[in-house]
Amino acid sequence: MRLHVIARGKIGRSPEAELVARYEKRIAWPFKLTELPDTGGTIPAPLSPAKDILLDERGRLMSSEDFAALLGRWRDDGMREARFLIGAADGHGDEARDKADLLLGFGAMTWPHLMVRAMLAEQLYRATTIIAGHPYHRSG
Repeated sequence: MRLHVIARGKIGRSPEAELVARYEKRIAWPFKLTELPDTGGTIPAPLSPAKDILLDERGRLMSSEDFAALLGRWRDDGMREARFLIGAADGHGDEARDKADLLLGFGAMTWPHLMVRAMLAEQLYRATTIIAGHPYHRSG
């Protein structure tokens, strides 16, 4: 199953970009990062079937183990792509939230979208190591 992060805004050269790149290289599953302008732009068509996960401060809080179990179930059920959408400064609109398969949160605090990219990349790496039975997830 491809893990596809679709994010508004350009990460450029930054410490967060270095973190995203570090985890991207370590993820054994197919991984894609798509950057869109803050407004407009076209979200790429998904590999079908797919799940759309919106990162949202009001989203569901999950442990790393529960997140890994969810990704593993989707993969085993034949999902070809899990698409993680990170909004611009104003987040996502109600229509996008209503259409999403999952609203996922990293806590009640508001995080800068570049930090969210780095945290998501790390959690995707952690989830894939949990699924593979690798000990990384216990050391971080």
